[in-house]
Amino acid sequence: MTATQPAIVNTLTTGRLPKWAPWALLVGSWAVMSVVFALMAAGGGTDFNIALAIFLGTVLFDVAIFVIAYLVEGARQAKNRLVTSLVATAFIIALLPLISLIFTVLSEGLHRFDLQFFTSSMRNVVGEGGGALHAITGTLLITGMATLISVPVGLLTAIYLVEYGRGPLARAITFFVDVMTGIPSIVAGLFAFAFFALILQDPGIRFGFGGSVALSLLMIPVVVRSSEEMLKIVPNELREASYALGVPKWLTILKVVIPTSIAGIATGVTLAIARVIGETAPLLIISGFTASMNYDLFADRMMTIPVFVYTQYANPGTDVQAYLERAWAGALTLILIVMALNLIARLIARIFSPKLGR
Repeated sequence: MTATQPAIVNTLTTGRLPKWAPWALLVGSWAVMSVVFALMAAGGGTDFNIALAIFLGTVLFDVAIFVIAYLVEGARQAKNRLVTSLVATAFIIALLPLISLIFTVLSEGLHRFDLQFFTSSMRNVVGEGGGALHAITGTLLITGMATLISVPVGLLTAIYLVEYGRGPLARAITFFVDVMTGIPSIVAGLFAFAFFALILQDPGIRFGFGGSVALSLLMIPVVVRSSEEMLKIVPNELREASYALGVPKWLTILKVVIPTSIAGIATGVTLAIARVIGETAPLLIISGFTASMNYDLFADRMMTIPVFVYTQYANPGTDVQAYLERAWAGALTLILIVMALNLIARLIARIFSPKLGR
């Protein structure tokens, strides 16, 4: 191209849609359907349904992008954009339950998402007011103890399977880890309850440490699997280089293998915590529920956020709306905790991942 020839610009006049056009159409389609559903809800016809609005908006986008591309770019490019939009539509449909869940929890839970909710318990509260401080404290204590139990056991099991395990024993451990992965959570709660009831000779035992043991049964297989996969991707060349320098195997694992895979291991542990922090059935069986604060894992009942949400929703008092608002606020709190754990996992992975030069 000579200096006198003008540059080619992708505009509607050159038979090519600009790069921002599909995104603008998608957002515009969502906005149109959202306005339509909002007007319908304001008229009293139906409640605002964000999932249906996004779905119909995406369908409208598929039609619009095909028609506009056909008029501007031709039939061949229009078909290509249509297929691309259909792939995006499938992805959006898969996200619709999550979008609907987050929207519903936010719209319902923000009514009681206040300072009192995080600074008071439900002791002597039968109507409005009260909070979930006792449930938040119980969740952090029980989940923290479950992590202290699960991480050493799971990590050491993964190290054995990757670095030492050979023969029938390693295959048996792998098999039982796979079986434990599919154990229903209520079975873990029943096991913990039966175990401590037999050991302590108390058929009505309820305490926080039992909940930690039940959650650890669910966490251990997740920690084992995630840690095992992270240890496997450590290059054998690193191990061989360490052995060539005369470093024993246990020190190689401690100083080379684990530091190299620590980011992935930390991410797997954090995701395992997020997986069990919302369990209700095992905690309802072995930890019980209470309206008072309890900081002792080894004595008396202890409330957790999932059980708090369940009890508030299933057993409302005379003021039903106050109980439902507390339940939704508890659900929102739990979602925020899980979101924070995932962000922490990403931060840990970025901080501790190996820094490789060019």
